[in-house]
Amino acid sequence: MSNSSDDSTDWNVYALDASDPDSRLVDRQEYSETEIAQISDLMAALAALRGAEQELSEALEQYMQLGQTDMKALHFLIVAKHTGDIVTARALAQHLQISTASVTKLLDRLEAGHHILRAPHPHDRRALAITITDTTYETAIETIGRKQARRFHAAARLTTQQRDVVIRFLKDMAHEIALPATQKNPGASPQ
Repeated sequence: MSNSSDDSTDWNVYALDASDPDSRLVDRQEYSETEIAQISDLMAALAALRGAEQELSEALEQYMQLGQTDMKALHFLIVAKHTGDIVTARALAQHLQISTASVTKLLDRLEAGHHILRAPHPHDRRALAITITDTTYETAIETIGRKQARRFHAAARLTTQQRDVVIRFLKDMAHEIALPATQKNPGASPQ
């Protein structure tokens, strides 16, 4: 196999033989070469999905001139708009797993960019209700929303049984690679 950049599409960086040639990470004695090749193809497909999602996310962040946390906050506000939930700074901080001080800075930035509105909370005098502006809502729906919705069609092409297998696989994969709670935010102080 050549390592020239022209041949980069001919090899798979997720192939077990390439990433773990000495079986230090994965004991593959019980797997056939065909199974190992298929698992490597599956890992490459997951990487392609992650790459496509990252590319889409970066393109929208650049288009809207917002960061990743800002985009997550707007997504949360879109869902709240759809469900009729009232979002407060505290709820947003909990969702984003950031401090209330960081949320305040984020909200100031989003408000200055005309992405959100803050108004008195209808039931709690001490809180503000945060909503997404109509313009930002429409922009998000018509750009990333439309692209992300296309994932539904890929899932819909599977049979019920195939979807069950994929769901179990993705949940199991997430469980396998999830960081322990103590490693998720090592600098955070206990609450």
